[in-house]
Amino acid sequence: MIPIMPKRTVFFISDWTGITAETLGMSLLAHFDGVEFRQVRLPFIDSQDKARDALASIANAQVEDGARPILVLTLVNPDIRQLFESSGGLCLDLFGTFIQPLSTELGTSPTQTVGMSHRAIGSEYLNRIDAINYTLSHDDGLTPSSLEKSDVVLVGVSRSGKTPTCLYLAIQFGVRAANCPLIPEDLDRMALPGELASYRGKLFGLTIDPERLHRIRGERRPDSHYASLENCRHEVRQAENLMRREGIPWLDSTTRSVEEISTMILQQLKLKGR
Repeated sequence: MIPIMPKRTVFFISDWTGITAETLGMSLLAHFDGVEFRQVRLPFIDSQDKARDALASIANAQVEDGARPILVLTLVNPDIRQLFESSGGLCLDLFGTFIQPLSTELGTSPTQTVGMSHRAIGSEYLNRIDAINYTLSHDDGLTPSSLEKSDVVLVGVSRSGKTPTCLYLAIQFGVRAANCPLIPEDLDRMALPGELASYRGKLFGLTIDPERLHRIRGERRPDSHYASLENCRHEVRQAENLMRREGIPWLDSTTRSVEEISTMILQQLKLKGR
């Protein structure tokens, strides 16, 4: 009999987009795999009226779960924050935890302005937008030209994690990341597609456990040769042989998050985000 995991609702509550609360909160929750978390993001809670509406949702979640909700807060206004702290939920005040000690250490009061962590700073913001546009237009080998402008080109079999990794590199680090699949024709002739050989110094490979690949492809194209376990094993084996022969550094994406994969790529290729 499969044990039923306890369910807990997690609210990411912010006076801005909620992205910081969700990112930091999920990093903490990732350490607890024996619980099923239901995630709810509540952005732009910048007034007490909005906070009271949110508190009603929090109360409903507590009744449904039979346990108090977890509230991950990035709120500047202390009055709004106090409403949530008195709600009965477990409050993780991410800003308060770090800002007060910093304020004491630096001898100055923090700026009480919402959205400070997302303020665009000149060229850094523009570089990230440029990297995102570049990455989107060079996804899955769509635009084989202008690879000389890339910082990295990911290669690997279809569904090995290239696209989400490229997007994360672009969004978080401003890295121009292109990707190109190694298709069966490339694997049969054991050669890199197109002009990739000209950019060998920028190439980085991703591989994946064949059984995991079989499950992923099966959701996309069930009962197909593309998704069959035998074909997945063949493609992964040939792709690894090709990358090994071409001297392309690569890693296994099976159990790694995009954050971990991206960090390892930056380190191995000695890339610096813009």
